[in-house]
Amino acid sequence: MSRIDESRPFKPVRIAILAVSDTRGLSEDKSGAVLVERLTEAGHILAARHILPDERAQIADQLRAWVADPGIDVILTTGGTGLTGRDVTVEAHRDVYEKEIEAFATVFTMVSMQKIGTSAVQSRATGGVANGTYLFALPGSSGACRDAWDEILKWQLDYRHRPCNFVEILPRLDEHLRRK
Repeated sequence: MSRIDESRPFKPVRIAILAVSDTRGLSEDKSGAVLVERLTEAGHILAARHILPDERAQIADQLRAWVADPGIDVILTTGGTGLTGRDVTVEAHRDVYEKEIEAFATVFTMVSMQKIGTSAVQSRATGGVANGTYLFALPGSSGACRDAWDEILKWQLDYRHRPCNFVEILPRLDEHLRRK
């Protein structure tokens, strides 16, 4: 079973938050605020925070800029993961991914089923890796962001989490780029 190994040191990661919305400004971004609160309480570092409209190219460009930034280890987006025509965050993420973390969507759905039942099928939350950076697209509701953080990301972004976690393999995510 998973556990925190107190004999290992905590290693903070640098996390950027991008809210995707056609209607909200940063001051109304409750989901982003939830993520900022959670990540700082956990001991991580807020590396950047921004809001963009539901425009695939703009979202992908921002993701690429942050992926290229050595001061960012993880990118969390909130919003644009639904089924409507304006929901393009998942497509923007996939434009950037080198590898998709398929199990993230599966585990997120399992967590959501416990909270909202079959309505969980309407989310397209996703995760992936690009240029040594983790990217996760979360729904725009603050409850979904709380669930994703509390039930998945809090643990996987903690170096002490056993039997394994995302942080311990972070230095190896871009090893294919360093090969000669």
